[in-house]
Amino acid sequence: MKQVQRILDLAVIILTYNEELHIRRCLDNVKTFAREIYIIDSFSTDNTLEIASEYPSVSIMQHKWENSYAKQFNWGLANAPIKSSWILRLDADEFLTTELIMELDDKLDTLDYNITGLSFNLRRYFMGEWLKRGIYPIKLIRCFRNGKAKCEQRLMDEHIELFEGECAEFKNDFVDENLNNLSWFCQKHINYAIREAADLLDIEYNLTENYKKNNTLHINKQALQKRKLKYKYAKQPLFVRSFAYFIYRYIIKGAFLEGKTGFIWTFMQGWWYRTLVDVKIFEIKRKCKDDKEEIIRYLQEEYNVSLK
Repeated sequence: MKQVQRILDLAVIILTYNEELHIRRCLDNVKTFAREIYIIDSFSTDNTLEIASEYPSVSIMQHKWENSYAKQFNWGLANAPIKSSWILRLDADEFLTTELIMELDDKLDTLDYNITGLSFNLRRYFMGEWLKRGIYPIKLIRCFRNGKAKCEQRLMDEHIELFEGECAEFKNDFVDENLNNLSWFCQKHINYAIREAADLLDIEYNLTENYKKNNTLHINKQALQKRKLKYKYAKQPLFVRSFAYFIYRYIIKGAFLEGKTGFIWTFMQGWWYRTLVDVKIFEIKRKCKDDKEEIIRYLQEEYNVSLK
């Protein structure tokens, strides 16, 4: 297979906190094509920074985590001395396939200037297996022209938002393969659940201006469609909707064809997690009724989740 012979006019921003399990794989991948690599670290306590410091092309910056992926990423955009024309957002447990690297090599310099964002297919691995059915492919904007985008400020499902121009869809994949165990996976989703609950409550009660703003976002078409479906989901009955979502992904989208791994992923991420979110919403509604200000106050005081 053809190999990249040159370094691309592209910088990579990677957010880290205790990513010693993944960071070497990620850096070995991006060093083959990226001109600049910036790690924005939230004061890791493991060997993440020691590993990253082995790479001469990597610049390490540290910034306190403020309970927001978007804030941390946008801080990196504002403070990293990026000179490249393109910026790639990548998580430490992600990497680009060889095919996508070659596609970037072939196309990046030929794009019209009105193309300011690039979307790639997300290929997710779970328990060592590629989940080809149920969720694949998810198209995400992960690459954009310098100065033409930022990460939208949301509690969950933050996308790259373009200030201007259009998004071009590339045909190849980047990979999300987290190597942590199932206990870590469950704890992660327990932590996500309250933020997802707050996001759905925001949609249901219009607690902030995000609901109106989301109708005019410059994000890719699939993301906008998923956002619209999420608004519909937020209006459906608690607990019924999580079960219906599981049936949709497991039966209609064909995740049952992925065997035991497909069942575990779809049950855990598509039903258990979604039910946990609904339990949180049920709890909050019992405490706060339909009082918007009380919901905002309760989220802040009980869960340290700010909607202001």
